[in-house]
Amino acid sequence: MKSSKIIVLSLGGSMIVPKTGFDIVFLKKFKEFILHGIHKGQRFIIVCGGGNTARVYQEGVKAVSELNNEDIDWIGIHSTRLNAHFMRTIFRKWAHPIVVKNPTIKLKWDKSILIAGGWKPGWSTDYDAVKLAELYGAKQVVNLSNVEYVYDKDPNIFKEAKRIEKINWKDFRKIVGNKWVPGANLPFDPIASKAAEKAKIKVAIIKGQNLEQVSNFLAGREVKGTIIE
Repeated sequence: MKSSKIIVLSLGGSMIVPKTGFDIVFLKKFKEFILHGIHKGQRFIIVCGGGNTARVYQEGVKAVSELNNEDIDWIGIHSTRLNAHFMRTIFRKWAHPIVVKNPTIKLKWDKSILIAGGWKPGWSTDYDAVKLAELYGAKQVVNLSNVEYVYDKDPNIFKEAKRIEKINWKDFRKIVGNKWVPGANLPFDPIASKAAEKAKIKVAIIKGQNLEQVSNFLAGREVKGTIIE
């Protein structure tokens, strides 16, 4: 390999299985992007979210029975693990054979890709991604989701919402708050944000379809997305 740089990607479940079903075009482009990076000597940690898969199961339970926060969390966690196994299968030839569940235990892995799912209640996959970045010495996390930018308030509700291109952690945390709520749909969760600020980890929030913007971010170029540091 030309280098051993580890790139941590927090891959939203909405990118893996959107509401309309598998986005095969994106999945093929994502595979091509990762393999291109591997060819350049990069190594990847891909942390998979639960996204729509989790929400479908959570709504199914709600339609029949009461659903508490712990149940919401566990359904989400198992959804992330299903998505992680799906991604590991796509990258079988290049990926470590075991999906990571505990982001605090350092593994010896000689493959080009390490794939992770959720761990336990109270830990989002964003938080897992930050802890894995800490564990393996990466100072950047790329969050790939279905949003292009972070806004100062929900743009679906507030017409005056302002797009954010660069922001520091202190100001970002004022937007997302300090409490993790299972199933919350936030650009980057509060607990992960607190941990990233403490560890001085830079996060780029980029729309998943814009994979060329990930390359721009990694190369230190201008990015179409939101940078938090």
